Amino acid sequence: MKKTVLKRLSLTAAMAVGLGVASSASAQETVSAVTDPSFVPFEMMDKETGEMVGFDMDILREIADRAGFELDLRTMDFNGIIPAVQTGNADLAIAGITITDEREKIVDFSDPYYDSGLRILVPANNDSVDEIGDLEGMSIGTKIGSTSYDFLQENLGDSADIKPYPGSADMYMALMGGSVDAVFYDAPNVGYFAQTQGQGRAKVVGPLYEGQQYGIAFTSGSKWLEPANEALAAMKEDGTYDEIYKKWFGEAPSKDGASQ
Repeated sequence: MKKTVLKRLSLTAAMAVGLGVASSASAQETVSAVTDPSFVPFEMMDKETGEMVGFDMDILREIADRAGFELDLRTMDFNGIIPAVQTGNADLAIAGITITDEREKIVDFSDPYYDSGLRILVPANNDSVDEIGDLEGMSIGTKIGSTSYDFLQENLGDSADIKPYPGSADMYMALMGGSVDAVFYDAPNVGYFAQTQGQGRAKVVGPLYEGQQYGIAFTSGSKWLEPANEALAAMKEDGTYDEIYKKWFGEAPSKDGASQ
């Protein structure tokens, strides 16, 4: 009789342990993420579904799936992105965030996932601008809190009227409306605008300034940093990264890692 009772107890315990493991495996932790909805084609709001879509969104969702966490995604202006992660109001941020020494002092960055730089955008009928020095004496739109704003301050300072805007749509509207003479911002974003809403009305000119890399910003010491890096490495290895890249930019990045 005792043996039978013991066997039943052992079986019950084993089932409980098994169910506990299964429950733990299926219960994924929710990670709070923030993004800037105006940085097309990296992140933008689908007007029909109300869902955030874009290159960054596809990258982040794939990483979350592989790393084993759920996403609670919120949107905010870019200048609030890093402070939100720094203060712990968000676990991570993705918004075409350039990895810089200053930012690395307050947040932890993932391995780089996109190579970029800064470019000049002017009206299509402007043939007087070929490089950054030609912008002296002009009004230039850029985004608040961006590396492009810092670059303009360092290289032009008081010799130009630098106008920071909260969103990229605002600065492009200012350019099309004649409120600014040029826009200086991240290369993929100005290129996308020139090929879409600005086609025939605006053009990208000059070289690529400041080779930059984008990373996902995590709170300092985040336990999700390493799983995210492992997922990103696996995506590049198995071709998933190239598939997402082609979806949004038309061709895969070159073998040396630079964007095309």
